[in-house]
Amino acid sequence: MNLSSLFQRSVQQYGDRPALACGTSAAFSYSALDRRVRSLAYWLRHGLGLNVGDRILLAMKNCPEYAELMLASWHAGLCVVPVNAKLHINEIEYMLRDSGAGACMSQGTLYQSLRSLADNDVELKVIDVAADDYRAALSGPLLDPMSVAANDLAWLFYTSGTTGRPKGVMLTHANMVSMAMHFLIDVQSLASDDVLIHVAPMSHGSGLYGIPYFIKGALQVIPESGGLDEAELFGLLNSYDKVSLFAAPTIVTRLIQHAKQHRVAWPGLRCLLVGGAPFYAEDIKSAIHCFGPHVAQLYGQGETPMTISALPAALLADAVAKNDTAMLASVGFAQTAIGITIVDAEDHPVPQGMPGEVIVRGPTVMAGYWGNPEATDKTIGNGALRTGDIGLIDERGLLHLKDRSKDVIISGGTNIYPREVEEALLTHPAVEEVSVVGAPDREWGESVVAFIVCHAGKTVNEQELDEVCIRTIARFKRPKRYVFVDKLPKNGTGKVLKRELQQKLKSTA
Repeated sequence: MNLSSLFQRSVQQYGDRPALACGTSAAFSYSALDRRVRSLAYWLRHGLGLNVGDRILLAMKNCPEYAELMLASWHAGLCVVPVNAKLHINEIEYMLRDSGAGACMSQGTLYQSLRSLADNDVELKVIDVAADDYRAALSGPLLDPMSVAANDLAWLFYTSGTTGRPKGVMLTHANMVSMAMHFLIDVQSLASDDVLIHVAPMSHGSGLYGIPYFIKGALQVIPESGGLDEAELFGLLNSYDKVSLFAAPTIVTRLIQHAKQHRVAWPGLRCLLVGGAPFYAEDIKSAIHCFGPHVAQLYGQGETPMTISALPAALLADAVAKNDTAMLASVGFAQTAIGITIVDAEDHPVPQGMPGEVIVRGPTVMAGYWGNPEATDKTIGNGALRTGDIGLIDERGLLHLKDRSKDVIISGGTNIYPREVEEALLTHPAVEEVSVVGAPDREWGESVVAFIVCHAGKTVNEQELDEVCIRTIARFKRPKRYVFVDKLPKNGTGKVLKRELQQKLKSTA
């Protein structure tokens, strides 16, 4: 079973049902969308010369073309490389080169930046999805589905650790189908009259959750803004029924604030599917007090997408009603076919209730890192995923996350990797040393703070450091605060003690 065959099954079952819409415009039916998908697939294969197994990079904000290109790519036997459109062009270029993508689909000003890369590389195909050739492809010949095995790659998602370059997480059709099945079993049941609105990036969790909605013949709606506009979203919640949306906790906070300030209604809301960053107990209570029993929580990683543990809406609402602090402080129960083990530093299982590293087994665990067997061996052992997260399982089987062994900063549901920021700041001639840490932030979950040590006799101001970051990394990764210090705390081997820096932030807050 692969993703393309599942979509074809839905076309057969739900051909006249609405499948994809932009805002409140008339939706494409499953049959009409299938026609577009098959034409695009033919163009990808015969117009662009892509072969089964090739990679295609999608660098664009949310739009109907994103959804149809995902489906067309799988129909043509290709692997999708999803990219956050907010990334710096240098970062996107690295993913483009590392993945060996045969084509890149983009739009707007990002397309113009990527097009400049193609000017120096005649083999690089960069396509504007608003251009005439893309529109012409939609009325071209139709391609029959390519033969794709369950273990063929479907999704090459780039993530980073705290060291080194971003790594491409290899997810197969089997991984993705299993993720969708887990959603339907452990998070939310679906019917053909359900609706998913994409306000979070489709390059991440929101796009992944489109798969179970397609499988069940449901409707997906892309806001005209291509992202989160609170007034627009609440308008859509008055236009559609049985609406769910994937949201990082920071999105939920913004929705609560808008609802309170503007006294709006949301009659069509079915569920806020919250993940991508820590969802604190007080924030869960605020969300349920505002929106009622329409909030679910999930925990996963790029290496096992959206699928480690979950708390469906009914359980979460019941926990708030009963003030079940243990459940509210957890990330829920292991999903159906997922095995979770907590181990110590020697990989021995620890007693119940004791903290250790969270190890995950199951059919959603990635096939490995693209072109990086060394990183794969460090992360996957005997089919089990080392998450790098520290947690414990209580007597009820609830998973509690206590810390991250990796230093990833999660701000607004997006991973920010300290070394990327540190390397950017170290390019300034006045900077001798730098250490980047995350500080608690009520709105964003965490914010980026950089501790700076200058060379003797040299100085630098915050504006200059901001300019360095903007030139080399995405804007959202640059520090929200700079702290200038004489030296960084280090252990005997010279490693910076980041936890001491975080404690310093807490003590001066």
